Amino acid sequence: MIGAIIGDIVGSIYEFDNHKSKEFDLFSKESTFTDDTVMTVAITEFLLLDRQISQSRLCSHLYDWYKKYPQLHLTYGRNFVKWLNQFETTNYVLFKKGNSYGNGAAMRVSSVPSLTFGDIRESAKFVTEVSHSHPEGIKGAQAVVVACKMAITHKSKEQIKKAIEEEFGYDLNRTVEQLRETYEYNETCQRTVPEAIVCFLESTDFEDAIRNAISIGGDSDTLACITGSIAEKFYKDIPEKIIVKTLSYLPKEMLDVVYNFYSEAYYDHKNLSEIIMEQLAEHSK
Repeated sequence: MIGAIIGDIVGSIYEFDNHKSKEFDLFSKESTFTDDTVMTVAITEFLLLDRQISQSRLCSHLYDWYKKYPQLHLTYGRNFVKWLNQFETTNYVLFKKGNSYGNGAAMRVSSVPSLTFGDIRESAKFVTEVSHSHPEGIKGAQAVVVACKMAITHKSKEQIKKAIEEEFGYDLNRTVEQLRETYEYNETCQRTVPEAIVCFLESTDFEDAIRNAISIGGDSDTLACITGSIAEKFYKDIPEKIIVKTLSYLPKEMLDVVYNFYSEAYYDHKNLSEIIMEQLAEHSK
């Protein structure tokens, strides 16, 4: 979860001002969390706290967190906002699914593998299809969740690459250098998820994965968010100074969800959980 949030915050200033290099400051005074973090927190809170597992209840979490930060509404995709706006007049139980394949489907599911006791693909579909029911949207979310789960369970990069290519049909044979030269801004799952996975596969550590994602341009915050969600689980180590700086950008209500996640998912993220829980102990009181 924290890997996704780090990627979002780092990428926030580069989304519309791409930086085609790995040389840059991770954080600046303009850095901030965006809709990617808000929706990641919303999904995580739903999986942690809602014992009435229903899609109508999920919709209420997504809409409630959306409404908490009106200053970020312009960072959301137009189709997703249109989908959310139905809840101004419609009961959650009567919601209509959105047929989107936007990359928002894939950036918000990093907590699913650690909070799911059943089939992770079905869980990814469950939390995705309310707003992104297009097959490409569901596929993007499932691919990220499968990659994350394989990383948690100590699978190699070669195993992850092979599994994602065979199950989801993504082309993961390009290099970061090639993407840096040819990749253009794109908000679809099919042109974001494979590129984010390539940035992870070619990385040497967590920070390098984030730098890879920023360096290819495009929808930088979402790319880095997806890359970071996988890299966190694979490397199982993030420099403490990066974690501390990231947490400083988040309001208390988000910090509480982060704390609760790492308390619940402790054994999947032992080292990171200890750092984060120590940092956030006061916020949980």
